[in-house]
Amino acid sequence: MAEDFEPLIVAFCCNWCAYGGADLAGVSRKKYPPNIRVIRVMCSGMVHPNLVMNALTKGADGVLIAGCHPGDCHYGGGNLKAEERAAAIDLMLEDFGLEPERFKLEWISTSEGDKFAKVVSEMVDDLKKLGPSPYKGG
Repeated sequence: MAEDFEPLIVAFCCNWCAYGGADLAGVSRKKYPPNIRVIRVMCSGMVHPNLVMNALTKGADGVLIAGCHPGDCHYGGGNLKAEERAAAIDLMLEDFGLEPERFKLEWISTSEGDKFAKVVSEMVDDLKKLGPSPYKGG
């Protein structure tokens, strides 16, 4: 049944930029897979690595953190904090025996609906190649 596998992606999207990009993708009717569940956060820098690992060990096949481009953060340097945390998440993935492709950090502005759709589509394709998370129940 591997050909029937549809990965679940949890996306933490910054309120000021990436969430707007996701919204623009929707209102512009950009085509991308419906495999994503968006969680709106005030800033990508607020996403603690434990939230990412919790999602990955409780059923998500992949996690996306999407924030403002460097220099555009509404909180000064929240996106740079997210970038620092991404390095910690990479180490945690290794400790948990998970492939690095299961996590992605992207900068997406409000005007980049096309980029949001592309990132989601590429991540779904990559996760389909990996198969379900080893932590997935059932």
